[in-house]
Amino acid sequence: MLEYVLITYRQVWDIRTKSQIFALTGHQSTVASVKTQEGDPQIITSSNDSTIKLWDLAAGKCRTTLTHHKKSVRALAIHPREFTFASGSPDNIKTWSCPDGNFIQNASGHNAIINTLSINQDGVMVSGGDNGSIQFWDFKTATCFQSLDTIVQPGSMESEAGIFCSTFDKTGTRLITGEADKTIKIWKQDESATEETHPVVWQPGFMKRG
Repeated sequence: MLEYVLITYRQVWDIRTKSQIFALTGHQSTVASVKTQEGDPQIITSSNDSTIKLWDLAAGKCRTTLTHHKKSVRALAIHPREFTFASGSPDNIKTWSCPDGNFIQNASGHNAIINTLSINQDGVMVSGGDNGSIQFWDFKTATCFQSLDTIVQPGSMESEAGIFCSTFDKTGTRLITGEADKTIKIWKQDESATEETHPVVWQPGFMKRG
């Protein structure tokens, strides 16, 4: 039945009848992101109240509230091949397992307000910041292996460099970002890149608690 359900911020609608099934309540501030599992009746939401909630869609109630973040959680991303997800906040990025929201590890180092997260099938996670910074992570080890800054279009102010949304295309090789300078940018891998021109910072991953 999931294909007939539309989920807006904390409200669930039956698309066939255009009627609201129920409203999910419990967050204490703006709901910033909503994600659903394809193979499970579960909704994951994040909020400016610094919490993440995992909802049982069939029962229409909250299953778990995660309080590990200390600042607003604007971004969520579900891994396309694993039963896991990531959350982004100015304090750090955290990864979790479903369906209970068990904490896995921190991905620290993106020192910005994180507005968006995306994960492709190869386990590359991208975080986009309010200051136009983009970081590329190995999802498994939580290691940042590359960083870059977007360039605003001519005529825009530097303050309009923010990354506000992102997604990978179906191949997982192109990244698409929506930005504050009113542009949509498409990024692809630089096939001419070498270790000398684009050094990869790579350190062994380790589990970080907290």
